[in-house]
Amino acid sequence: MRISELASATGVDLETIRYYEKQALLPAPAREDNGYRSYTAEHLERLSFIRHCRALDIPLADIRRLVSFIQSPAEDCGDINHLIDQQIARVKARLKSMKALEKQLSQLRARCDDRHHGKECGILHELVSAAHGEACACHTDGK
Repeated sequence: MRISELASATGVDLETIRYYEKQALLPAPAREDNGYRSYTAEHLERLSFIRHCRALDIPLADIRRLVSFIQSPAEDCGDINHLIDQQIARVKARLKSMKALEKQLSQLRARCDDRHHGKECGILHELVSAAHGEACACHTDGK
């Protein structure tokens, strides 16, 4: 199959496929006489695997490691467990950060509970004050 067919089958952009090839995450495809890349079911499976890992926000370096385990199935999977544990920790840290951001935005939103002209808007006032280095309602707890 051609790259456009592979892209269509997986939902992965053409340039992303080429990038994965350059990064050696996808094996190099054979070339047809006209120079077009010719992809196989193996490419489709690998690209689907990568796409799934990316949907789990697994970094490319970790995907590369997971691919190496696919290629060496006799290896102990302890490193795979560790890799996923690290990803869980990254997700938890992001969730904590997002929760703090939600709190900050809620504190900021509480500064303007009615419609006003822009010059009377508590939200804008807080954002402009913060831009001038002054304390902002959304950063009052020091976090």
